[in-house]
Amino acid sequence: MNLAGKTICLGVSGGIAAYKACALTSKLTQKGADVHVIMTQHAAEFVSPLTFQALSRNPVYTDTFDEKHPEKIAHIDLADKADLFLLAPATANLIGKIAGGIADEMLTTTLLATEAPVYIAPAMNVHMYAHPAVIRNMQQLDAWGYRFIEPEAGYLACGYVGKGRLEEPESIIRILEEQSEQAQDLAGKRVLVTAGPTQETVDPVRFFTNHSSGKMGYSLAEAAAKRGASVTLISGPTQLAAPAGVKRVDVVSAEDMLQAVLSVYDEQDIVIKSAAVADYRPVQTSDKKMKKQAGNLIIEMERTTDILFTLGQRKQHQFLVGFAAETDDAIAYGLGKLERKHLDAICVNTVGKDGAGFQSDTNEITYLNKEGKNQHFPSNTKQQIAHQILNEILADMEADEV
Repeated sequence: MNLAGKTICLGVSGGIAAYKACALTSKLTQKGADVHVIMTQHAAEFVSPLTFQALSRNPVYTDTFDEKHPEKIAHIDLADKADLFLLAPATANLIGKIAGGIADEMLTTTLLATEAPVYIAPAMNVHMYAHPAVIRNMQQLDAWGYRFIEPEAGYLACGYVGKGRLEEPESIIRILEEQSEQAQDLAGKRVLVTAGPTQETVDPVRFFTNHSSGKMGYSLAEAAAKRGASVTLISGPTQLAAPAGVKRVDVVSAEDMLQAVLSVYDEQDIVIKSAAVADYRPVQTSDKKMKKQAGNLIIEMERTTDILFTLGQRKQHQFLVGFAAETDDAIAYGLGKLERKHLDAICVNTVGKDGAGFQSDTNEITYLNKEGKNQHFPSNTKQQIAHQILNEILADMEADEV
């Protein structure tokens, strides 16, 4: 989306990176945006409000009780007319206040009142950025639908070298333009995502499972919801919170997941099966704890129903995407699975590789489709990988319609 004509509220908090917000204001204004700057008291210690007024050609807000137009309540007026809200720089203190629902000055008060998309560009010391409290607060805001523009790694004003430097103004603007373009490209689409492991019961205290954390599937569900889709997430047991705007259905076993998926499959437009479903389950289970005995224990296993194969056989209008977590010959196995299970596309990754696979916050994916596409996505956050996968799915769906 072109930023020209858009009303942008720029929140500036008290860090040395506030000087970059001056260049950001100037470049946004040059793009044709109507920029309204709100500064915290500490931000004004680094840069004069007059500087932002000259660059934005708008009044600068620093005090909740300084009503510049008697006919309007300033923080409500700004909150209502903003097309997007950008916090740059966002200090650890500001992030913590937002996560805690604190509204004790002009910026946080306006933030609580706005329904516009909020983009947060953090800037702080590398150790502050890694502090558990800061991580928890960012996770909370992420779960509420706030969008983060990750800081750079580099030399910081405090003398440390590491992650925490505010992203450059040009990059922030590029991200805003790119994310605005894709913001609602799944509007009207119904998307089903499966995620996490399954558990196959042995007795009341034991079960067979795998190492899947569900992070990739949850990232896909979150990304699809942010892009306007109506998302159903069918999840095995995980420690993850449901993404904002997503309908989550909790299941335990492979059979539970099969039945849950089939109950909503016919009405879906896109189905992404990223769950790591058990291939086998015990033939017999016990309703009492099995006691330790002398010698070895043999448990007979039987095949579970292949959910992805079943969906491929029943596919009508759905765009069906599978996942293949492999340890060797990943592409070859992925291509075989793509054809054998009648998929439209498959995402292949090598588990056990650094920065990829189960438990990791990052992933590395190769996207294969039935037309022969082979698109590799190098290691990145699972959130970014999720958006890249959705981009490919949309491109393939558009090609099918031509």
